[in-house]
Amino acid sequence: MNLLRNLTFQVFIAALFGIGLALVLGDGVWTEPLGQVKTVFLAALRMLIAPMIFFSLVGGIAGIGNVVRLRRLGGVTVAYYLSTTAIAAALGLIAVFLIHPWTAYPAPENLAPAGVSRLLDPANGSITAIIGQILERSLTNPFTALVELNILGIVANAFLIGIAMVLVLPAESPLFRVVADTNAVIARVLGWVIRVLPIGIFAILFEFTASLGAGEGQGANLLRQLLSFGALVVSLTLFHGIVILPAIAWLFAGRSPVSLFGAILRPLLVAFSTSSSSATLPVTMRTAEENLAVDPGVSSFVLPLGATMNMDGTALFEAVGAVFLAYLFGVDLSSAAIVTVFVMAMMASIGAPGMPSASMAGMQMVLLAVGIPLEAIAILLIIERPLDTIRTSLNVEGDLVGCLVVDRYCDRRDGT
Repeated sequence: MNLLRNLTFQVFIAALFGIGLALVLGDGVWTEPLGQVKTVFLAALRMLIAPMIFFSLVGGIAGIGNVVRLRRLGGVTVAYYLSTTAIAAALGLIAVFLIHPWTAYPAPENLAPAGVSRLLDPANGSITAIIGQILERSLTNPFTALVELNILGIVANAFLIGIAMVLVLPAESPLFRVVADTNAVIARVLGWVIRVLPIGIFAILFEFTASLGAGEGQGANLLRQLLSFGALVVSLTLFHGIVILPAIAWLFAGRSPVSLFGAILRPLLVAFSTSSSSATLPVTMRTAEENLAVDPGVSSFVLPLGATMNMDGTALFEAVGAVFLAYLFGVDLSSAAIVTVFVMAMMASIGAPGMPSASMAGMQMVLLAVGIPLEAIAILLIIERPLDTIRTSLNVEGDLVGCLVVDRYCDRRDGT
């Protein structure tokens, strides 16, 4: 019974059922009603995009600002989190252009991104024109940006308002509490949408498979491409967790990789089983203080912040996922678009709720920024939940390594 209640199992069964039923029935009488189910589900996702991006970024920036007010401790923590997230996103983008196994199979023919607006015009590729486009899309009325789902405008306004709040308002201002409460409400609504995820996945994949055609072999090719994508994401996530983060702990905190993994194994297993960095937080804090000998003042500050801000695995997944879906949907990614994917993947990881599948909400931000249809998320959702367990473990590992680095830095500055 516990397995039947597991969301990962439900999504997997719904995906198989949708694909199998479409192969048996084809494009027939069931396509239209299930298409309506798909439309409603995507509308529910789209409904949350603008407020979620705006308030999560305002909250994240306000939190960063309040943290930096703590001078040394806050500055080092934020610098570490931004650096490792940037490394993870850059690792994903660099690797995906060197290793892209899904290109061994042709992209599906019926996935043209018709009717989807791009963030930038790829035909106008001069630096001056691109900068002009970015500024034009960014500096717009915040209400217009929210209504038109102008991702750059929403991000720019969120940054400006968040920075202004930090500079003008005292740390105890009730406006910060309003933003935090609004984010909590949005996260709860997002949780409701995620609960009906199996129904949405079934409808989307039924229509998707039926439109591809059963006899053309495209469905089998897509499955191979999806599996190769998942293998690459897992490999990059493990590389970041086994090589990069332990190297940072060794170089900046003097902790050997063997000693590190021996001390943090328990929270990694909890994160793997729960797919939630927030749910793992009590175990993470106890491990930092008892096994890593981190000062409680440091761990109680660094770890709660990391549970919502430090999402290395999320940034990596979204960067690779955007390039993968761009290939499937025939979207050309210019140099400016690649930079956009990098920036948006980092931004989407700031303030992301520490709950299962929460990164898929931020993924909408990345996809819409480069002109990939929102329903493309359904393709990733087939294997997203298993990948979520691995990247959540990576996120928790990054938080614990951050504790070591910040604790060591503060000890050195204090002369101990």
